[in-house]
Amino acid sequence: MATLTDDGTGVVLTNGVPMPLLGLGVWQIPDGRPTEQAVRWALDAGYRHIDTATLYRNERSVGRAIRDSGVPREQLFVATKFHPRDPDPERAVEASLRLLGLDHVDLYLWHWPSGGATRHWPAFERIAERGLARAVGVSNFSADQLGRLLGADVPPAVDQVEFSPFQFRRRLLAACEAGGVVLEAYSPLTRGHDLGNRVIAEIAQRHGRTPAQVLLRWAVQRAIPVIPKSANRDRIAENARIFDFALPAADMAALDGLDRTGGTADA
Repeated sequence: MATLTDDGTGVVLTNGVPMPLLGLGVWQIPDGRPTEQAVRWALDAGYRHIDTATLYRNERSVGRAIRDSGVPREQLFVATKFHPRDPDPERAVEASLRLLGLDHVDLYLWHWPSGGATRHWPAFERIAERGLARAVGVSNFSADQLGRLLGADVPPAVDQVEFSPFQFRRRLLAACEAGGVVLEAYSPLTRGHDLGNRVIAEIAQRHGRTPAQVLLRWAVQRAIPVIPKSANRDRIAENARIFDFALPAADMAALDGLDRTGGTADA
C-alpha cells in the first residue's frame, strides 16, 4: 500500500510528490462553460486534484477555471495525458501547458501503450528532467507492460487504470505496489452502471451513505487515488464526503467479492 500523507487524504509518490486521493475527472465534459463549472464546483468543494487529457479537448477550460478559482497553484495537483498518436511527447506536453496556462503539470501520463510499452518513455524522462511535470506515469498499462519501464532512470510514478470493486485487478495492483507505482482508479463509479447493486446498496444503507460514496471509500481506504467524473454540482460535493467514515473489514471483503476480472494483471 502506498504511503499516505500526514492528513490521510493523499499518497506520496516515489519521488516525494504528494498526490490527493480524490480528484475530479473531466472526461466527456464539453469544453467551455460545462468544464469550467465542474472544475470550479470541485475546487469549491475542497478538491485539489484535477485530471484531464489532450484527448478530452478541454484543457483550456480546465486552466481557465483554475485561474479564476483563486486557489493558489501550489495547493493544486493538475494531471493531463499524452495522446499516443502524437510522435513527440515533449512537444505535446508543451502544447498542453500552453492550453492550461501553466508552466508545469503535477502528473503527465502516457494515455495508453500504443506503439509498444517503451517507445515514448525516454521523452517522458526528459519531460521530468526539464521540470515540465513533477511526476510522470502511464495509463492502461498491464503489469507486464509496466514491468518493462521499472528499470528506467525515471520509472513511472502512477498507472491509471479502470478500477473498482467490479474491476478489482488484484494482480495488477500487487505489481504496482511491488514496483513502487501508485495505481490510480478511473471510472471508480463504473460510469453509474452498478450503483444499484444490492451489496453496495445494503452497505450504503448501513452507513447512511450513498452507493457512490461507498465505492469511492473502498478505493481510498486502500490508498488508491480516484477521479470520479461528474458535471453535477451536488454529486461533485457528495463525492468529496468520503474521508469521515471507514468501511469495516467485512464490508471491504463483500465489495472485493464483486470482482468480474478474476483479479487480472491486465489493464
